[in-house]
Amino acid sequence: MAKELTPRSEDYSQWYNDLVIKADLAENSAVRGCMVIKPYGYAIWEKMQHELDRMFKETGHCNAYFPLFIPKSFLSKEADHVEGFAKECAVVTHYRLKNNPDGSGVVVDPEARLEEELIVRPTSETIIWNTYKNWIQSYRDLPILCNQWANVVRWEMRTRLFLRTAEFLWQEGHTAHETYEEAEEEAQKMLNVYADFAENFMAMPVVKGVKSATERFAGAVNTYTIEALMQDGKALQSGTSHFLGQNFAKAFDVQFQTREGKLDYVWATSWGVSTRLMGALIMSHSDDNGLVLPPNLAPIQVVIIPIAQKKLTPEMNEKIDKIIANLKAMGISVKYDYAETKTPGWKFAEYELKGFPVRLTIGPRDFENGTIEVARRDTLEKENVSMEGIENYVKDLLTQIQKNIYQKALDYRKTQIKKVDNYEEFKKEIEKGGFILAHWDGTAETEAKIKEDTKATIRCIPFDTYLDDDKEAGKCMVTGKPSACRVLFARAY
Repeated sequence: MAKELTPRSEDYSQWYNDLVIKADLAENSAVRGCMVIKPYGYAIWEKMQHELDRMFKETGHCNAYFPLFIPKSFLSKEADHVEGFAKECAVVTHYRLKNNPDGSGVVVDPEARLEEELIVRPTSETIIWNTYKNWIQSYRDLPILCNQWANVVRWEMRTRLFLRTAEFLWQEGHTAHETYEEAEEEAQKMLNVYADFAENFMAMPVVKGVKSATERFAGAVNTYTIEALMQDGKALQSGTSHFLGQNFAKAFDVQFQTREGKLDYVWATSWGVSTRLMGALIMSHSDDNGLVLPPNLAPIQVVIIPIAQKKLTPEMNEKIDKIIANLKAMGISVKYDYAETKTPGWKFAEYELKGFPVRLTIGPRDFENGTIEVARRDTLEKENVSMEGIENYVKDLLTQIQKNIYQKALDYRKTQIKKVDNYEEFKKEIEKGGFILAHWDGTAETEAKIKEDTKATIRCIPFDTYLDDDKEAGKCMVTGKPSACRVLFARAY
């Protein structure tokens, strides 16, 4: 089965598409630009949801739900916001169909036009801040720490499964605060939550930083981001957190009585990740044999495949059942594939393609020897391990695999971060892919020129240091004007 994948070296884009479909993660739907997330793909997304939801609640956030439809007038209230999303909005204009008199099917009833058009939510800031106006009167009502799990629609013309679709799933946090400092702290706190999740669950190293003015979220004062590097040398924005200042509070007149008895506008944040993380997970770790899933996000961490199962005695089956029970008691998810309709070889290929972290193979001969064959998906290594204490061995192995997958991705990224001092060198290096740290004069004009010339964008101004002197002042590689520090460039999805 895995042999059906296009090799990454031959066509990375086709390899990705092949893998998403052949690993049963998702497929294109009958609706242009929309996808069907299949059960196995959705199971991975559910694991992501579960861990993120836990992390949100541990930081004091509660889940809520807001309407799918947003009155058009709401989007008009924040000028930068509407400008940022106007070209991507799907609009509902009518509320009824009727049979066509000629019998050809149904048509829109022209008499059923809405008094005000409704926008299918591209994001929820406007409807939420219109709601918060009714919730907030005093500093005693703050902070509000809400998150919602939802679907959104952004009318994309060029789509790719998980990476860019007209409809996608996400979470969006929307918080309201008493002070500038509180809101700023919240925005950065949630960025750190995303980075923690990416590195400790997705095994995906990320660069944390702030977006340039032209790349920030429409209506935000600052946008903070985590940027990951895929195996083809392109960057993927994997999560964003926005400090919104008082922009939306002013747009919707959300004021509160301060501790001093005065009126002030509320300070706000919003932050989100989406099913785009599925694309990031696939492209960070997978190989020409199929998916490579970090154990912390694998729906099934261990698969057990019997060999010559008709020769297994009741005592042998009882031992297998005990191993399964012990693994489950340790919190390890297990699948025992005893189906006789598929050969062991077919099963090996199937679970390798789907990225199950550990495979245990056992048959009558293994019982005679007191061993089990253990295969790990990340390195494709196999070894025979004593049946006694196999559960603890597997538990430790899963931890090792998680660390190894992260380290491999980190080692790759280290080789792909380069420092460039002049524009000609930049143009050559960007063709090779990877992250480039270079000086920029801080102007939108220079940023636009770089993008036009090279298709590279400023991914972020990193918080941390990655190469010597990248935080020191210098001269812009394009204009020669002063630059406060190097910024991170890459071509991106």
